[in-house]
Formats: sequence, C-alpha cells, structure tokens
Amino acid sequence: MEKLISYPLSVIYYLCFGLTLVIFHPIQWVCLNVFGYQAHKKSVDYLNFFLTKCTNLLGTTYTFENRERIPQNVPVIFVANHQSMYDIIGIIWYLRKHHAKFVSKKELGKGIPSVSYNLRHGGSVLIDRKDPKQAIPVIKGLSEYIEKYKRSAVIFPEGTRSKNGKPKEFAQSGLKILCKYAPSAYVVPITINNSWKMVKFGAFPMGLGNHLQFIIHEPMAVSAFSFEELMEKTEQAVKQSIKN
Repeated sequence: MEKLISYPLSVIYYLCFGLTLVIFHPIQWVCLNVFGYQAHKKSVDYLNFFLTKCTNLLGTTYTFENRERIPQNVPVIFVANHQSMYDIIGIIWYLRKHHAKFVSKKELGKGIPSVSYNLRHGGSVLIDRKDPKQAIPVIKGLSEYIEKYKRSAVIFPEGTRSKNGKPKEFAQSGLKILCKYAPSAYVVPITINNSWKMVKFGAFPMGLGNHLQFIIHEPMAVSAFSFEELMEKTEQAVKQSIKN
C-alpha cells in the first residue's frame, strides 16, 4: 500500500526537488562570484533547507540529538555512517553553523545542478575512489582548510551507502589524514538512522513517513588519543546506536 500511494507523491516530490536544484544553481553562482564565500554559504544553507522541505512532502521528519555537544570555534571532523544522500541534506542544514565540507566521490562534481557546483566551489573535496594516491593530497588540503578556518569536515568511512541500514566496515585512511593535518580538531561521531528507508524501493518511488534520526556522540580531541584508539572509539560510538 505504501508503494502504491508513493507513486503520485514521488512525482510531485521529484518535480519540487529538481526545480529547487535548478533555481538555486544561478543563485549560488551570483552569491559566490559577486558577494563571496559567506553569501555562497548562505545560499547553500537555504538550498538544503528547501530540499528538506521537499522531503516533508513524503512525510519525512528530521531529529538531531545532542547538537549542544559539538565544540565551538575549533576544527571539527564529523564521522558518520552513510545510508543515502539525505544524510548530506540533513547535515548541511541542521549543522549549518559549522560550515560542513564533504569528502565526496568525483562523479558528483559534474552534471547535477546546484550540488555539483557547491562541491566544486564550496570547500568540499572530490576524490577518485579508483586512485587512492590522488585522494591523499586532496584530503590533506581539506584538513589544512578546516584547521586554518576552524570549520568542519564530514567523512563517511564506509565509503558507500548502506542499502539496508546495516553498517559496513569503516576504512581508516581518510580519517587518518584528516586527523594528522588538523591536529587541533575534535572528532564528533554521528549515527544516522532510517535514511536508507527513503530509497528502500530504489530511486522511484520514494519511501514514505520516515523519521531520520541523527545522534551526535561525545566529541574527542584528536590530540588526546592515538589514532588507533580514536578510530576504535569512533566506530564503536557510531555503530552501537544504529537501528536496523
């Protein structure tokens, strides 16, 4: 029954979602090229605000728990499990004051209105998963960026999205580089629940009535732990709160 009801709602949703991306693409360009970083950042914030509102058409709701735990005025490395693109939309809007930048696959850097433009020009980095050597200097650059400007990086160490909510093994290399070159940063684990249910039928139709839950765990200073201990604590914190 859910799938049947979802067909017409999904058509409306995709029309609104696509229109939002198309409208905000030139807005981003003007904001960045005429007014600079802060204006562009604000345009991206509100792009994602409207994208979350599009998902409300499907009955989607969002909860961010423990946002007060996130340290202020220091570099932050958010480490989260990955279930769908709606993880990103939620993080950009609800954690907007932390200037989140993403480690994304290079394929997303072209062809998607608004999204590709922001990934190329908003401070995020694009990596080639088939060329690990290429990723090292790129992620190093992001580390130095957040260290200098006291902003945040978001990394999904599973690498690919979980299609059923069950977490995959965490890769260490990306987080290790971020920690090495942003020594004053804090690692903040985030557990994401129910995002995969948005696309449980595939790209079409959409899942209905999902409550996307983002649980923010205790921050850990990079300087206070060995990387091995930090990695273990981070993975444990994220995975122990995942609900299948």
